[in-house]
Amino acid sequence: MLEIIYHDEYMVAVNKPAGMLVHRSWLDSKETVFVMQTLRDQIGQYVYPIHRLDRPTSGILLFALSSEVARLLAAQFESHQLEKVYHAIVRGYLTEEQTIDYPLLEELDKIADKHASREPVLQECITHCKPIATVECPIAIGRYDTSRFSLVELRPETGRKHQLRRHMSHLRHPIIGDSKHGDLRQNRGVNANFSVSRLMLHASLLNLNHPITKENISLVAPWDTQWLSLIEQFGWSDKVVKLGINVINSSNE
Repeated sequence: MLEIIYHDEYMVAVNKPAGMLVHRSWLDSKETVFVMQTLRDQIGQYVYPIHRLDRPTSGILLFALSSEVARLLAAQFESHQLEKVYHAIVRGYLTEEQTIDYPLLEELDKIADKHASREPVLQECITHCKPIATVECPIAIGRYDTSRFSLVELRPETGRKHQLRRHMSHLRHPIIGDSKHGDLRQNRGVNANFSVSRLMLHASLLNLNHPITKENISLVAPWDTQWLSLIEQFGWSDKVVKLGINVINSSNE
């Protein structure tokens, strides 16, 4: 069962678990469980995906319940009329609020785009990054006697493939658990010392205008048990409460 965080006659939003594919993909032909099919069976009707989340990323995933509503919602995404807020736990101390304006080379899919004749192009990419909390742990994961981590808020202004993961890697603050763009030694160290093995990237908040009623809708996806565990181990619970986003009010508490 998926956690449904919003549902009316026009659209439905779920809190996608980390590790779950949105729909059937060539990336894993052996996978049999997908968000689209699970949600369709759960609510008893066809759903139209509006956007995507990478398989290891958790958080808000929005679907329309008709092709017309899908068109209206897609237009909001394309024209950047909505606000997306992610949270991530990264390596090192990140203490200054900043805007990452760093173009990224388009990532073509090794399977879906293997016959593409064109070369990847450089794409404009903008991410707003705000530090929330830092911690230094008396654990040697790398070359130092201690390990440092930061909790950050990320607001993408553009929507490129792996944008947040690549931008944080560019800053030399890779997201914990990122097996493609991150620090594998850090990932193993966090898993061994804190029992957390997932990508620490979560789509926490989505603000949009309802496509039919035009009212403002704020969707919030609570963090899962691994997120809550690491937040507690790092002593960040009080600072998270001050975020003003209900990310820890879930059945996992």
